[in-house]
Amino acid sequence: MKLLEGGITAPTGFLANGIACGIKKRKKDLALVVSEQPCSFAGSFTTNLVKAAPVDWDMAVVKEQDSVRALVVNSGNANACTGVQGMLDTRQMATLVAETLSRKGFSAKAEEVLVCSTGVIGVPLPMETVKEGITLCAKDLQASRQAGLDAAQAICTTDTFTKEVAVEVALGEKTVRIGGMAKGSGMIHPNMATMLSFITTDAAISKKSLQGLLGESVIDSYNMISVDGDTSTNDTVLVLANGMSNAPSVDETSPYWESFKEAFLFVHTALAKAIVRDGEGAGKFIEVTVKGALDKASAQALARSVVSSNLVKAAFFGSDANWGRILCAMGYSGAQFDPKGVKLSFRSGKGSIVVLSDGQPIPFDEKMAKTILLEREVEVLAELCEGSGEGTAWGCDLSYEYVRINGDYRS
Repeated sequence: MKLLEGGITAPTGFLANGIACGIKKRKKDLALVVSEQPCSFAGSFTTNLVKAAPVDWDMAVVKEQDSVRALVVNSGNANACTGVQGMLDTRQMATLVAETLSRKGFSAKAEEVLVCSTGVIGVPLPMETVKEGITLCAKDLQASRQAGLDAAQAICTTDTFTKEVAVEVALGEKTVRIGGMAKGSGMIHPNMATMLSFITTDAAISKKSLQGLLGESVIDSYNMISVDGDTSTNDTVLVLANGMSNAPSVDETSPYWESFKEAFLFVHTALAKAIVRDGEGAGKFIEVTVKGALDKASAQALARSVVSSNLVKAAFFGSDANWGRILCAMGYSGAQFDPKGVKLSFRSGKGSIVVLSDGQPIPFDEKMAKTILLEREVEVLAELCEGSGEGTAWGCDLSYEYVRINGDYRS
């Protein structure tokens, strides 16, 4: 696998654009991603019972359609909790994209257009602005690096930086590319979050295989991050595969399946970790690894519980080696383990230190611990004596800035 410079337009045959159409003030707020050929596709969506209109639309498309051609995303307005009008507006967005693309020679139906929105909940979309934006955005679709970056900028809300990744992986004598972009900074919690993630690939892969692969990847990537414990109404991950690499097709029986699977997971994990690094008001990136659990599911539950704890997050904000909060969070995770067999340690670029061994507190250098925890990236290792299960979760600290950002989000 080779890491590339780029994002959503890195794979062959994908065009994009991102513009400022007026939904937000002076910032890009509408993106289009289009494939030169019909795509097999897959989707994963929020577990929140309250789902935005675009989520309902995309779930129906995933269920009923064999292929898609395009993706349209607006930021600044979530089109969530907007009633019947919200669904009508979503359909209108898809219809306008399809009609616009058809005039440009890209044959498409409304049901072959995926729609996503992100931003303020409970406010109707300014559809006249959106319609003008779609027409304008479609005029300058390109496969360039800049076009991919423009699209990545247009999907952001409170993000402080764009999140992109692209890789190339060999399938025999041919290569395929996988590229992606994501947005997310707040309302981030396991079981999807207020995040949008879009992946393109020029690999040839069936819709069924792609959906299964996405389901596996979500478990180990997006479902292992937490910023603030809130799960949004709009969380969506979409993958489009157009097969234009001319490489051998891949499925579960392919000799190249494991290589493709590894690269696919890498892309999702890289985007998930980038979302945590950009957590609203965050100053620290925290990686929690659990080893020696009963099984993988138990290890992941334990790691998620730690990164999701507000008390743990607050301790990291203060660079306080309060390991008791970590053990406590593990205890209410729902996973079975013997607290008497736990070893806990902290590690960063400044060194490592053990604070708990065999479930017993041990004397440690508080000054050294503070030095380790003052770093921007900190690792927590929890070692158990239950089995061979291992899991890693990623989170961030909880700061005063998070409250400030979310205290005036609507304004």
